Formats: sequence, structure tokens, C-alpha cells
Amino acid sequence: MDQGINLYLVPTPIGNLKDITLRAIEVLKSADVILAEDTRTSGSLLKHLEISRPLQSYHIFNEHKTVQRLVDRMKGGEVFALISDAGTPAISDPGFLLVREVLAAGLDVQCLPGATALIPALINSGLPNDRFVFEGFLPHKKGRKTRIDNLVDEVRTMVFYESPHRLMKTLEQLAEAFGADRQACVSRELTKLHEENARGTLAELIEYYNSNPLKGEIVLTVAGKNPKA
Repeated sequence: MDQGINLYLVPTPIGNLKDITLRAIEVLKSADVILAEDTRTSGSLLKHLEISRPLQSYHIFNEHKTVQRLVDRMKGGEVFALISDAGTPAISDPGFLLVREVLAAGLDVQCLPGATALIPALINSGLPNDRFVFEGFLPHKKGRKTRIDNLVDEVRTMVFYESPHRLMKTLEQLAEAFGADRQACVSRELTKLHEENARGTLAELIEYYNSNPLKGEIVLTVAGKNPKA
């Protein structure tokens, strides 16, 4: 590991376990403590990688309570590695708060490159990717319509994360706001055996998923507004 780094953010596979990098394995084997969103999920991965290091829970429900203690331990010389259940930490996952406080304390943070669902889904979509906006998860209730309405004139390709049981609602709301003929792509089970990238208009995707079951993690990519329209 690099000298002087107090916190490493380590991407983990989003599906295919072969997508872990050699450097990620090296950091996880050397860290004093691994912070994991779900110790059961991460425990299985670490067992597969034959990594045996102290594992500590760090998730959205305890991060505010634990962040200062973690910073104090880093000041004492301990080196931490943060992982999420899948993909790159802090991208729609816990991590931002910890990074902010570690940097504010004058300590060093390093994020390793690696697996994330965002970029493969964007490129697989076939939609313009020279400029895009990542919206993460839409609000479940309050503020949801406002967020969508604010994107009506967005000309860049938009990328959303969504759950299977909310996808149809999202497709229908986007069709109502953007027009049913707006091009989009639903990517699910990325890097896994049954990976699927369904492309078409919002109307076509609504029709498709009315008769096809939805499972797995989903990335929804939607074309921006035609500037000439």
C-alpha cells in the first residue's frame, strides 16, 4: 500500500467476482480494518478471495455515530479500507460522510478504480456518452415529481439507479414528463450470467416489462432532450 494513506475506498465486483482488481486485493489484505456495508455479504467475498482481516460494519444507519471514532483511529495510525456491498463506495452508497471528515481532519484518502454499474450501463445503452448526468436514485415519494420535472429540459444523457419494484412507475413517470418516444435503456444483472440491456423508447420498455419479470439491480439510462426540439 502507499505510504501515508489513511483511508482507501475499494470497489468490489457488482456481479462477476473476477472483476476485482489485483490492487484491490492487495489493499484489502494489508488494511488494518475493512469497513463493510453488510459484513455478511462482504464476508462471503473476502472468504472467496482468501482474505482474513478485521471486518467492521459501516452503513447508512450508523455512519453518523461512528465516523468521528474512525477518524480518531486513523489519526492513531490505523489504515482502513471501505467497501460497499457491490461497486464503488460512496456512489449511492455510504462513504461520502467518512471521506469528507477524513479530509477535514487533514488525513489522506485514496479511491481505487474498479467496478461500478454506472459506466458499463451508460456505454451499453448506445446513447450519447460524451456528456451525461448521474441522478442516482429518485426520491421514493416526496420530491420525486419535482426532480423529474427539473430534468425535462436536460439535453445530456441521464443515468438513474432503480429497484425492480419501482422501475415501471419510473418509466411511466418519465414517459409522461419527457414523452413516450424518448429513447432509453434498462440494464440489469450487469456482469452476471443473465445480463440484459433492453433498449427502445420509454413506451416500448413499458410494454416489454409489462410481460417480462424484473429481477436484480437496475440502471436506467435515458436520452436527453433534443436541443433542436
